[in-house]
Amino acid sequence: LTLAVVLPRRNLTYPWAWPRVGPAVRLAAAAVNSRRDLLPGFTLGWVFGDSEDRHGVCSEMAAPLVAVDLWLAHHPAAFLGPGCVYSAAPVARFTGHWQLPLVTAGAEAHGFDDKSEEFGLTTRAGPSHRKLGELGVQLHRRFNWTRRALLVYWDEPAGDRPYYFAAEGLYVQLPTLRNLTVMDVVFRDGGNFSFIIQEIKAKGRSECRGNGDGAGGAGGLGQGGGQGHAQVGTARPGDDGDSAVPCQAVTIITYKEPENAEYRPFLQRLKEEAREHFNFSVQDGLVRHRGDT
Repeated sequence: LTLAVVLPRRNLTYPWAWPRVGPAVRLAAAAVNSRRDLLPGFTLGWVFGDSEDRHGVCSEMAAPLVAVDLWLAHHPAAFLGPGCVYSAAPVARFTGHWQLPLVTAGAEAHGFDDKSEEFGLTTRAGPSHRKLGELGVQLHRRFNWTRRALLVYWDEPAGDRPYYFAAEGLYVQLPTLRNLTVMDVVFRDGGNFSFIIQEIKAKGRSECRGNGDGAGGAGGLGQGGGQGHAQVGTARPGDDGDSAVPCQAVTIITYKEPENAEYRPFLQRLKEEAREHFNFSVQDGLVRHRGDT
């Protein structure tokens, strides 16, 4: 049996870059092949295709072409990747047409939730933006935020637009609250961004101080793993004259490392595999991929 892998070959800004995923694929294949009861009469292998373009970024053109080449040449039983939204979408449409499963750690966008047609055989092993939106809904219900929701994101015209799709999950799910009206305002290029930022800072701090009526919910979105840049600003006591300790209720949501007994030994084996076969150093944290070398 052949697994077709379509991922970025070298660009380590992606959490699903081949030097990170490859060691796990090797370990998984070895584990499956060591147990003859899992696939009796078969040996699991894989073939790799690069989803990067000549600039080293995920490509909605390169990925489907590579997927078609792998399908014609190797007749794989399943696909692993791509992870980037614009690369995963056309490949998932092809694999759905071929009646082959596709497993990805990415493809977080809301559109992949539709399993009725083209994405019916796509399985996401990672988090989805729909779940982020559902979390926003639950937070509004839990804390009775009924008057306001603020989404701030940076939408780059090129690349995989991670912030746009992250905001989409909230934008689609929040209207399910009957007592909440969602409005969107688009800031055009050339606008007075200095004024806008000052307004956000001033109103954000007033929301952090709170007025006791459970009226406001403010959310800021930042996401790693793409070509974008995101920074979370922190307010300090003394930044303004009337706010001693701003934003005490701010909560940062991130990944949680597994706590089961098997995780640490697996991580150690993963490090050894990455170092030996990919000349790559894997860090302990799940979200430290930007610092990996």
